[in-house]
Amino acid sequence: MTRKRPTVADVRAMKGKYQYTMLRVETMQELEAAEQAGIDMVSVPPDLMCDPEFRDAAPGMFAVPGLNYFDVGTTDDFIRWSFRMVKASADAVYCSASLQTVQRLSEEAIPVIGHVGLIPSKRTWTGGFKAVGKSAESAMQVFNAVKAYESTGAFGAEIEVVPSEVATEISKCTTLFMVSMGAGTGCDAQYLFAEDVLGSNTGHYPRHAKRYRDFAAENARLQKERVAAFTEFAKDVETGGYPAASHEVEISPDEMKAFRKLLSSAGA
Repeated sequence: MTRKRPTVADVRAMKGKYQYTMLRVETMQELEAAEQAGIDMVSVPPDLMCDPEFRDAAPGMFAVPGLNYFDVGTTDDFIRWSFRMVKASADAVYCSASLQTVQRLSEEAIPVIGHVGLIPSKRTWTGGFKAVGKSAESAMQVFNAVKAYESTGAFGAEIEVVPSEVATEISKCTTLFMVSMGAGTGCDAQYLFAEDVLGSNTGHYPRHAKRYRDFAAENARLQKERVAAFTEFAKDVETGGYPAASHEVEISPDEMKAFRKLLSSAGA
């Protein structure tokens, strides 16, 4: 039976009562797997969100398309982009642009999930790829950012790589839906990238990531098998091993004789 897709009102009503599961998925296969696994929410690239088969693959998941704000453009660009996403059945949009942009989106009744703590696109302001909120002053800056989002009418905020105690206290002090990426269990959702969960990431694994499979090793094995199969094919062509009679279409001797006669008549 298809499960009911939660609305923003449903999610808000569950704050403090339930921890949602959330994945960043990049492909239709990952999307389908997340739906079948019972994952509650997905962050997705806009192109995937706009795929006509999206809701057939993920009828029950709360979907949040997201891009870095500099890939979308100005506030007006963001509004147009968000309208396209909502029309494509997005339940909310990710936006780490200015508070002015978030305010404008909220005024158009578009549910927005912002970003606080470690924000990769703005990491230079907090010292690079490292935890944020480890001092009282830094923790208050995260809190103030959450309250600023709250004042704009945002629906939620991703809180990334912040001490769990800090994130828990902040989540208690806001009406926002708080999405934890490496910020502990005191928030409202646990968020990981599918490539980290699957082990398909061949680069750096962040501390908060947990690898459940080793797709990188499997992909390397499959690539080795691809090379071997292609090599065998080339060798077969060279030695006459391919194509064999079983790979070819036959014609009856009488029809072939008639064809040759027609060719001769045509002067071929």
